[in-house]
Amino acid sequence: MIYPRNIAPSLSGELKKKLSTPLNIGSVVVNSRVLQSPLSGVTDLVFRRLVRRYAPESMIYTEMVSAKEIHHLTELPAIMAIAPDEDPISIQLFDCRPDFMAEAAQKAVAEGANTIDINMGCPVNKITKKGGGSSLLRQPEIAAAIVQTVVEAVDVPVTVKTRIGWDDEEINIIDFARRMEDGGAAMLTLHARTRAQGYNGNARWEWIAKVKQTLSIPVIANGDIFSVEAAIKCLAITNADGVMCSRGTLGYPFLVGEIDRFLKTGEVLPPPSTIEKLLCAKEHLVGLWEYKGQRGIYQSRKHLAWYCKDFADAAQLRDCLSQIESVDRGLEILDKAIAKLGVNSDPNKL
Repeated sequence: MIYPRNIAPSLSGELKKKLSTPLNIGSVVVNSRVLQSPLSGVTDLVFRRLVRRYAPESMIYTEMVSAKEIHHLTELPAIMAIAPDEDPISIQLFDCRPDFMAEAAQKAVAEGANTIDINMGCPVNKITKKGGGSSLLRQPEIAAAIVQTVVEAVDVPVTVKTRIGWDDEEINIIDFARRMEDGGAAMLTLHARTRAQGYNGNARWEWIAKVKQTLSIPVIANGDIFSVEAAIKCLAITNADGVMCSRGTLGYPFLVGEIDRFLKTGEVLPPPSTIEKLLCAKEHLVGLWEYKGQRGIYQSRKHLAWYCKDFADAAQLRDCLSQIESVDRGLEILDKAIAKLGVNSDPNKL
């Protein structure tokens, strides 16, 4: 993905002014309108620290946590671990049982979550078949009961992340969103695809605009936010209260900070060089090793692959890194690639 740097001003004066001010999520004030999405198998403590470096004031989310799992465990799962310096941070939960969700939310708040996010958009079969994620779009009464029960159980704002509908024949987001607000949700994030789309096709931002016109709570736009330019176009079309970055941050933890800087100052940050991205990949690898041991090495393979794109020999480097068995081997491969870039490449393209 090439990240555009020439961004024509396309926001109205009123919208531009709004987007440069803090975001109010119920009682929580966040000094950024750009959020890092929860991503299963991605937004662990190591990844969040990298995003936080470039976006220190943005709301960042943990990986999605099963309320059922929390109910049956004596100890909380590691993916709920929050560092003391992670504010603002939200823990995202999923399940279809209001009582399980309320119990899990209370434990999440005890861990330090500033808000509780309820996943009503995950399209994965193993989640939807058990009544969670986007299957709740087909059960709006249960979805509303979950929100209301969780709101009553905790003293932090409760938010919802969802999609526009189950498929093209069941796009019910307008009514569904109203039910979420009536149930007490303090904010709604809308991924502008149906469950049937998965991550295919284009995000249909026009539905976010319709929901924004309907609700009084903040509406956050999600879907196809891969660059600063895309974020600005999305906000201009939707009039949303902010954007949430998801897949655009895979191998590119700079994105949330880039968009945040532009919304606050109008400044377009220069893109990181290839060497800077690979240095970040090294840090990511070491962080996963220190945090998770050998399991972190195996998990690092996908992350390292995401860093390897849009430069010469990226595919070959990606193949090598996808097979690493140790942190030392990964660092050796990355160091050689960095040295080669430094010697042989045009410095204007590094």
